[in-house]
Amino acid sequence: MPYDYEINELGKEESWRMFRIIGEFVDGFDKLAGIGPAVTIYGSARIKEDDELYAQTEAIAYGLGKGGCSIITGGGPGVMEAANKGAARAGATSVGLNIVLPEEQVKNEYATISLTFNHFFTRKVMLVKYAIAFVIMPGGLGTLDELTEVLTLMQTEKIKPFPVILFGSRFWDGFLGWLKSTALSRNYVSERDFELLRVCDDPAEVVSVIQTWYEEHKVLGRMALEK
Repeated sequence: MPYDYEINELGKEESWRMFRIIGEFVDGFDKLAGIGPAVTIYGSARIKEDDELYAQTEAIAYGLGKGGCSIITGGGPGVMEAANKGAARAGATSVGLNIVLPEEQVKNEYATISLTFNHFFTRKVMLVKYAIAFVIMPGGLGTLDELTEVLTLMQTEKIKPFPVILFGSRFWDGFLGWLKSTALSRNYVSERDFELLRVCDDPAEVVSVIQTWYEEHKVLGRMALEK
């Protein structure tokens, strides 16, 4: 009897968890539905304000914001803070999608729209759904996870092939070299997959690439997951 009771209580907890997940989606959809063209910027949470990468990220977000794009980040410090700061400085919508972690990720102060998620997968949907482009700044495991997920969604045609820009050729050369020399040689990826990527070293080039693409296509990010 105690065992059956425990199973029953666990089932109730899982049912309520489902509703909490739905609630995160609903809250995200409601708050982001009207933001228009947006660019999601990924990258390390560990860089400081005096890092060159911080200034470069801020410049990219500022240029995109001045051009009419909203900026979406994970809402935390480092690259995320720099991107939200650049967007806010440009007077653009600056979205921060924070995550609750055991070691609390501190929200940065530059997001004009801020949401907090308990589940990584709901947050990931929001980071992808409203973007017309993805800028991948140097980062660690989380950044690699986000990059490869975006590429997989495009490779499998679950979302449209929006621009994916890797910033910093020196940082990404090793990763791209491994993909070509090891993964591609074993047919784990295809030559066509590399067409999804572009490498840039200049913030102004990133802004130009995205603006040119959007002027040609006029596809809003929220159409990415719609069939």
